[in-house]
Amino acid sequence: MEAVSRNIIHMDLDTFFVSVERLVNPSLVGKPVIIGGTSDRGVVASCSYEARKFGISSAMPMKLARTLCSHAIYIRGDMELYSKYSHLVTDIIADEAPLFEKASIDEHYIDVTGMDRFFGCLKWSQELRQKIVKHTGLPISSGLSVNKTVSKIAAGEAKPNGEKYIPDEIVRPFLFPLSIRKIPMIGDKTYHLLRSMGIITIGTLAEIPVEMMEKVMGKNGIIIWKKANGIDSTPVTPYAESKSISTEKTFEQDTIDVVRLKEILTAMVEKIAYELRSQEKLTSCVTVKIRYSNFDTHTQQQHIPYTSFDHELIRVALDLFQKIYQRRMLVRLIGVRFSQLVPGVQQLNLFEDTPEMTSLYMAMDRIRNRFGRKAVRRAVCL
Repeated sequence: MEAVSRNIIHMDLDTFFVSVERLVNPSLVGKPVIIGGTSDRGVVASCSYEARKFGISSAMPMKLARTLCSHAIYIRGDMELYSKYSHLVTDIIADEAPLFEKASIDEHYIDVTGMDRFFGCLKWSQELRQKIVKHTGLPISSGLSVNKTVSKIAAGEAKPNGEKYIPDEIVRPFLFPLSIRKIPMIGDKTYHLLRSMGIITIGTLAEIPVEMMEKVMGKNGIIIWKKANGIDSTPVTPYAESKSISTEKTFEQDTIDVVRLKEILTAMVEKIAYELRSQEKLTSCVTVKIRYSNFDTHTQQQHIPYTSFDHELIRVALDLFQKIYQRRMLVRLIGVRFSQLVPGVQQLNLFEDTPEMTSLYMAMDRIRNRFGRKAVRRAVCL
């Protein structure tokens, strides 16, 4: 176990997209609901517990979902609406929590270590959870334990809409009977590898010599072995508005060429959107900045649904440029920033009826990863 016992809360919004849709349309409550691309070529983005009983799961082809559960209610999804409720939950947590991390659009970690000296961490976490449920109407599950791994697993076991407290002394008894699938970072490939070794439960995995895990899986084997033993020293990374990715360009000669300025802005967005995807992050705020030749600096920002797609971000950036560039003066500098970043892969593709756009981005990024960032660019950026 860790030398210093911490108190970490993991809060996870239950079937988040479905829950938001049910807030807007209460008639969906209790019915199998499936969200995603509504044509047969789309995939499932989220599904209700009622739909899961029929074998439906995220990322499943919509055609298969319709075969398994033809009577379900199918909804295309609204990322703008989901982003709005995600921010609402984050705002409530930010008002109450001493230190928190937004781990994804529907997950937060909160570090309440040391708060027991003033009032109980368990009571505090229960009150915060109730406040979120009361003010948003969304079901949310929470786990409180000694680190991020155990608290996340605890929150998963507390679903739906429950809470679970795992103090230091019962971490192993809690973890050991569970399936290895419950460990964060164990995907299908790792799961099948471990199953081929005869490992089914976390307890069995914890008893494997760490040297063997390292030999089979490298450094990841050590990390997984530690998680199985309830060991995780990963800190809660503070979530702040300053979390951003940006770029700017100062011109050698001030310019008033609007067409050229828009081309440069497009190239900038393309560049940092690729960086965003490389880091597996999404942004929900775009800021455009210009500095005139007299050094007056102006910025304009817009909150958007979470995304990392160039075509979405370029459109927003160009709209902001149109709003901000009013004086028709020579421009000295132009810049763009993405902020309010959260970990996560692009979700919007799951609401599309065809996967071509996602496939295109993946193909372009593979080429960039191999041959360099400038290997594939929009013609306007050349």
